[in-house]
Amino acid sequence: MSFPVKKVLYADCTFHVWREVYEPAEDSFLFAENLTVHGGETVLDMGTGCGILGVIAARKALRVVAVDINPYAVRCAKENAKLNDVADKMFFVQGDLFAPIKAEEKFDLILFNAPYLPSEPSEGKTWVEQAWTGGANGRAVIDCFLYGFSHYLKEDGRVLLMQSTLADVDKTLEILTMKGLKTRIVARRDFPLFESIVLIEAKYSFSKP
Repeated sequence: MSFPVKKVLYADCTFHVWREVYEPAEDSFLFAENLTVHGGETVLDMGTGCGILGVIAARKALRVVAVDINPYAVRCAKENAKLNDVADKMFFVQGDLFAPIKAEEKFDLILFNAPYLPSEPSEGKTWVEQAWTGGANGRAVIDCFLYGFSHYLKEDGRVLLMQSTLADVDKTLEILTMKGLKTRIVARRDFPLFESIVLIEAKYSFSKP
């Protein structure tokens, strides 16, 4: 049994973060600050972690499905949904990316704060490390997501993806464009001498604003 080791506050929400779960950081907060959810939307929160994005989305969404490969994250996020009074609108499943999602499910909005940092083979052994390690070029998980999400996105749906410039943002934009989506950088935060993190929005040209 795991227990909270840290309390994280965001806006009027409180999140308990377990030892084995990724603690919300600059990328999480930049994502949250730029997360727009329309009333009645169905949302897929991929890699939910402690549930920060899913909980915020659930404030307006009709339903949020939160997925994480980390079993501790799934349980942690479930507790945080109860803590923030949105448990009745959230559903939690453990699994690798889209594997646990029913084939017929479609979402208005898919969120993913991806594991995007280039990593060594020796890294990614712990649950927390798996939340940020992206393989040799940082794209191991991002590419799997990019080639899988369209099956689960409604025709007028949107995708919000957070990644680092260390993992080749241009390649992500190219793949999304090849899949017929229009893209834009919603937000960016620069870390001098290191990297920048960017939040990418992708949607089909006929999607709603």
